[in-house]
Amino acid sequence: MDKPRIIEHVNKSVNWTIYDCKWVPSSARFIVAGNLSRGTGCIHVYSLTENGKDIEKKSEIEWKHPIKCSTFEATSLEERHLACGDYDGNVLIYDLQKQSGNQQPLYKIDKAHDSMINCIDGCGLSYGPPEIITGSKDGCVKIWDVRQRSKAVVSLEPQQQSSSADCWAVCFGNSYNNQERVCACGYENGDLKLFDLRTNNVLWETNIKNGICGLQFDRKDIEMNKLLVTTLEGRFSIFDTRTMHPEKGFAHMTEKVQESASTTVWTGKHLPQNRDVFLVTAGSGLLSLYKYNYPPQRKIGNPAEGVAGTVTLLNKTTVSSQPVICLDWNRDKEGLAIAGSLDQCIRVIVVTKLNKI
Repeated sequence: MDKPRIIEHVNKSVNWTIYDCKWVPSSARFIVAGNLSRGTGCIHVYSLTENGKDIEKKSEIEWKHPIKCSTFEATSLEERHLACGDYDGNVLIYDLQKQSGNQQPLYKIDKAHDSMINCIDGCGLSYGPPEIITGSKDGCVKIWDVRQRSKAVVSLEPQQQSSSADCWAVCFGNSYNNQERVCACGYENGDLKLFDLRTNNVLWETNIKNGICGLQFDRKDIEMNKLLVTTLEGRFSIFDTRTMHPEKGFAHMTEKVQESASTTVWTGKHLPQNRDVFLVTAGSGLLSLYKYNYPPQRKIGNPAEGVAGTVTLLNKTTVSSQPVICLDWNRDKEGLAIAGSLDQCIRVIVVTKLNKI
């Protein structure tokens, strides 16, 4: 009984489609973003009630286009601005502290992309400039400096626009000083690209044969260590990004979440308090908690070649009959998470005994 348990603490049904959910940093509130039945987008701010047994809505914002993705990572803990991407290719920035009664964003980047923004990430809590990365259905990945919003500072565009693959996932990493920063991009055709923002070059690219649904480095503010990649056909991979071989690239391991190959691993998130523990969500409504085990030697040979580790399944549970498509850990309370699923339900999840792993 010493292994962690995944418990659904409380859930709340809504009458619209959920696309993303995020904890508001340093608070007990969280946001849920998505698509209303009348075709507009919305952001609802919720918190747990005082007794912790229910969820209550604090405020709501409606936008003319459905909202697909969001992040608080691009600004400081004091500002806590929410950056969102919508179906029309716009990037919206909201100040939820001053939003009472005001439905308009603090500012927006009109037509940042030609079509829907699928994914967004930010890097403003560590070293270097505060930046937002967006990936779109048009196959482009763009990086924006939140201090100068008129033009993207970096634009990664496909060579042939007509045959471009959708970009489904983006993330920042390797931001351990004021110069270094890397972005990872995942595409529907299985392409995985790492782009070095200091040298403005593609650091490494490969194809993992399945569409990439989610990407996350275990931490952004250290040298690249591990990259979690979740894909179609019920699989996820972990790349050891500390050692790159000149020919073989980064070592990696792949794990299948469950027997059915038809399911999708929608997203995976590392536990903020322990970067070797992560939770992945599947299209069958399954939540699976894993721990990464490093090998005895992380690199061998000359030139150095990385060695992939293994994963241990700590526990799993099914919380929904529909896909769980978004998940976010709370940075302040270990084991507290929120998850949104396509059954139009938001769930507060508690994972116990994480301090005993």
